[in-house]
Amino acid sequence: MPMNAQYRGPVDLPPIIPVFPLPGALLLPRGQMPLNIFEPRYLAMIDDALRDGHRLIGMIQPDARQRAPADKPPLYKVGCAGRITQLAETGDGRYLIQLTGVARFRIEEEMKVATPYRQCRVTFAPFADDFIARKGENQVDRDALLAALREFLKANDMKVDWEGVDKAPNEVLVNALSMMSPYGSAEKQALLEAPDLKTRAEMLVAITEIELAKKNTPSEPQLQ
Repeated sequence: MPMNAQYRGPVDLPPIIPVFPLPGALLLPRGQMPLNIFEPRYLAMIDDALRDGHRLIGMIQPDARQRAPADKPPLYKVGCAGRITQLAETGDGRYLIQLTGVARFRIEEEMKVATPYRQCRVTFAPFADDFIARKGENQVDRDALLAALREFLKANDMKVDWEGVDKAPNEVLVNALSMMSPYGSAEKQALLEAPDLKTRAEMLVAITEIELAKKNTPSEPQLQ
């Protein structure tokens, strides 16, 4: 979905943003993520983002490798900021929103704040290429990506709209498949932190091939 706001580079984004820790959630630039918001602290976060005018939310995964209180888990250092591009009220206290990815960020510092949700000082500078739509998509091995997709669909008895896939530009295809992939938090974080689109596509193919190999490997017999 095209956004009304235009972001030309890191300087167009605020240095402090609210963050939404969500395991397994992967947002990428120009990708779209639907969210069902029901916790009071995140309802407040949405209200404040709309009130402040920037409408930006930082999607980031908790880092399960570290131990911490469940209500404030440690975070991975890299996430992706998304702009609220759709919002609907449900009538029962929830928001249904859609975020459109803008650019990745690296956390520099978590702020001490009075808000019920967390806020971080971030930098977008390491990901300046995120602001350039479709950058590097000519280097993507589309055939390898589609071959892996076909094998995955076949192994899981799933279907896809191939007409839509064929029409999708490489950036849309790679990022959409990465976001929809059923893989774990570590794999999702690796896809997020890939330095460029070509690497992300190669990583997605490799992860898919590993998962398919696991699925096709007979389980060890039980010892009696």
